[in-house]
Amino acid sequence: MRVVAILRIVGHIYPREPADYASMEEYWRRLGWVLLSGCFILGAAPRACAWEPWRVILPEQRCMEVRPPSRLPPVRVPETAPPRTVIDQQPDAEVAYLSLDDVLRIALANSTVIRVLGGSSGRTIYDPAIANTQIDQQRAAFDPALNVYNHFNRTETPSGAFDPADPSRVLIDGIGTNDYDMTMGMSKKTPTGATAGMNVRANPWRAATDDLALNPRTSSAVDLTLTQPLLKGRGPSANLAPIEIARIDTELSFYQLKDSVQEMVRGVIEAYWALVFARTDLWARRQQVKQGTEAFERAEANLRAGLGDLADVAQARSSLAGFRANLITAEAAVLRREATLRNILGMPPTVPPRMVPTTPPTKQWLDVQWNEIITMAAQQRPDLIQLKLLLESDRQQLLVAENNALPQVDATALYRWNGLEGRAPTGEEIRTAPGEFTGWQLGVNVSLPLGLRQSRAAMRQQELTLMRDRVNLDQGVHEALHLLANNYRNLAQYYEEYKAYQDTRAASQINLDVQAQRYQSGFDTLYLNVLQAITGWGNSVSSEAQALTQYNTELANLQRQMGTILEAHGIRFVEERYGSTGPAGRLFSPQCYPKDRRPCPNRPQYPSGDEPAENAFDLDDPLENVREKSGSRIHIRRPERIPPPVPQP
Repeated sequence: MRVVAILRIVGHIYPREPADYASMEEYWRRLGWVLLSGCFILGAAPRACAWEPWRVILPEQRCMEVRPPSRLPPVRVPETAPPRTVIDQQPDAEVAYLSLDDVLRIALANSTVIRVLGGSSGRTIYDPAIANTQIDQQRAAFDPALNVYNHFNRTETPSGAFDPADPSRVLIDGIGTNDYDMTMGMSKKTPTGATAGMNVRANPWRAATDDLALNPRTSSAVDLTLTQPLLKGRGPSANLAPIEIARIDTELSFYQLKDSVQEMVRGVIEAYWALVFARTDLWARRQQVKQGTEAFERAEANLRAGLGDLADVAQARSSLAGFRANLITAEAAVLRREATLRNILGMPPTVPPRMVPTTPPTKQWLDVQWNEIITMAAQQRPDLIQLKLLLESDRQQLLVAENNALPQVDATALYRWNGLEGRAPTGEEIRTAPGEFTGWQLGVNVSLPLGLRQSRAAMRQQELTLMRDRVNLDQGVHEALHLLANNYRNLAQYYEEYKAYQDTRAASQINLDVQAQRYQSGFDTLYLNVLQAITGWGNSVSSEAQALTQYNTELANLQRQMGTILEAHGIRFVEERYGSTGPAGRLFSPQCYPKDRRPCPNRPQYPSGDEPAENAFDLDDPLENVREKSGSRIHIRRPERIPPPVPQP
């Protein structure tokens, strides 16, 4: 309805018959009113008209459209069984015995996304290949370019002339012409900055008249052009710099990937030794619960026989409750360490259900030479290599910025061959001879923004960026030295702690034997000494295992800080390739391009066996000798709840 109303208004203001106009002035005045009225009506229509066709032409986003999660594409989640907990230990679950070499191979095989402790590093094996495509994109600036322009034209321009029969009258007439304008050319940029080109032009033309010398006629021309920058854009250094920057970015992406893989390998080793320690600590806590339960039952039996008092039973009950709480914590720690190891290996949360490490930690001291490790780190650390590559990229970008800060001065040259052919009024076809009509042109073009403010500011920015990255490299070396010094100190600390805790464990074992024998033989009625001996022995076993596993982890940390952890484990990167569309297009066979840089499996390095790794700590029952000497054989109960104390008679 609104459209009909608009048409009625237009019909009233703007009559269709030419005789209705008194003059051309009235015609243009009424036409202006029509346009003004149309603009007003269209401007007011969006608020009153439900159908708004202009939204199809010029759509507007007047609200935020958020799809519900159910409408988004689903993600495939693999089926997984419930994980083990401290309540549901799943004792019949499958057990996987894994050496340190095994877990490293699993992590490397699942390293499409590089994982580190705590989650993903954000790097994938495809990143270097993605960066490598920038090289060909920058090289494309020097590819030949073919341009073809085709225009079909029909022209009939009216013009006024006096009537030959009546000079007082003026006639309006026009001559129709048809022509076809075709221009085809090829141009190529050279590393020096010059652009060479060749263009061919043909223009067939025909007019609807017979009083022309050539009708139809075809004019043609062949041009050879050359444009050479004299200042801005001159020289291979400035023109090839984007390609060099792309090459450096590819190297930078690779060393970023290598840095992430190094951290992944270090994290796998740390998670492995952490699991070994957690299992050793769990064994010690189980022994404490076993000894605490045995001591509680003995104190309870002595109380019933009248040989003890209620204080011994209360102390035994309190210690046993603490041992059981520590056991739950140790069991949770093992489950947590297994989960951490599965995560960094790229395995599901419950596969395998149980993981048993079989590589024992090394107990040998590594004599580290300080000067050798700092020299190796300065050469091999990926983060320092990345800072060096950033400096090279800054220098190339500075070349580009310095070149862009120059005025644009271009020398141009052109040489042309012109031709013409057509049909004379007599019907004769005539044409020019090849090379008969030629022309040339030489010139110098200058484009100079006064002050060159923007380009020179960009040059200063790049100079400052280069200075910044130089000091960042110095800071990187400074930080690397401190990290190496920290590793150097930690190695000595953890190894000395391990030897000290060995002595502590031996002393705790002797103390436990003595205190247990004295209490069983009746020489010492203070049962608290036995409980303290049990606690001290369990803590010494845990501390010894922790110190040795930390020492082994620190060996991997040292290799990581030196930047040689991959070489030490025989890990190399393999370039995988795939077929894709090449410059010739999809009509030809696919070309082979880099796909990814995948780490290969590691070389066998660590010892392996059929026994759990914690057995390397000589995990024997600490009270076995005491039981054999005393001849006691007490059945160890594992009650769900600690029984209440027996009343003292």
